[in-house]
Amino acid sequence: MVDLSIRIGELELRNPVILASGTCGPELARFTDLKKIGAVITKSVSLDPMIGNLPPRTVEVYGGMLNSIGLENPGVHQFISQKLPEWLKLGIPVIASVAGKTKEEYIKIIERFESTAVSGFEINVSCPNVKGAEFGKDPKVLLELTREIKRATKKPVIIKLSPNVSDIQASALAVERGGANAVSLINTIYGLKIDLMSRTPILGNITGGLSGPCIKPVALYYVYRASEVCKIPIIGMGGITNTQDALEFLVVGATAIQVGTWNFVNPNIGAEIVHGIDDYCTRNGIEDIKELMKIEHKACSKEVKRPKLER
Repeated sequence: MVDLSIRIGELELRNPVILASGTCGPELARFTDLKKIGAVITKSVSLDPMIGNLPPRTVEVYGGMLNSIGLENPGVHQFISQKLPEWLKLGIPVIASVAGKTKEEYIKIIERFESTAVSGFEINVSCPNVKGAEFGKDPKVLLELTREIKRATKKPVIIKLSPNVSDIQASALAVERGGANAVSLINTIYGLKIDLMSRTPILGNITGGLSGPCIKPVALYYVYRASEVCKIPIIGMGGITNTQDALEFLVVGATAIQVGTWNFVNPNIGAEIVHGIDDYCTRNGIEDIKELMKIEHKACSKEVKRPKLER
């Protein structure tokens, strides 16, 4: 038996496979055995209800999809009373995704979740299709926001970083210095698609977030760069569609991975990746997933001279 367990703060997951925010829900249990998954992350929850962006909200593009949902959700009160009980019945750790327009809103949402049975928080500071929701572009703002959030909760805190920055290392270090238990990256990339018949953007919000296989090389690069300077766990995501994709993220420095867009294509993909990682470790004589991360990352980094970043 391979030990696939990993730890994020005080939270221990049975394996490193997590289903990403906005791409899964309790209804997925009709199509797959969610108890095989390490954890699930809820759709982002705001303080007050949000109606989201104008339709169309999604469109397929070459190698992926654009989405412009706009964080539609019922607000934290209704989510906790009406939605959360179904999530908690899944029997696996449930991480609440939190989205605010101000630091005060983030704190209020977390305070209302604190007494519930959620296992931790993923802080969405980087939604690319909601105006005013990208706190993740300024490392100083990130640092202060992370500190404030950590003061408000005893549960593990994961900060979801934006790829739409010039220096992902600065963002990762800011989050680490602020006391976060982990970082997750990457969120979606800015994208646009045009309808040539009308010569107008297809999405109602004009732009959206690009996800799917087409962004995997970018995501791998950002995870690798963050791992050069970051000591806290990194949760890698972006274009993961199979076991090989997941293993590549572990090789470049991720402690865990998230599967997002591909849940819409194959609802059983998370369980398949868990099985695939276990099989890979067994065939290669690896008894503990953490040894895979250390060995492979070292091999990946061999003979690479890295610039030192002041901490």
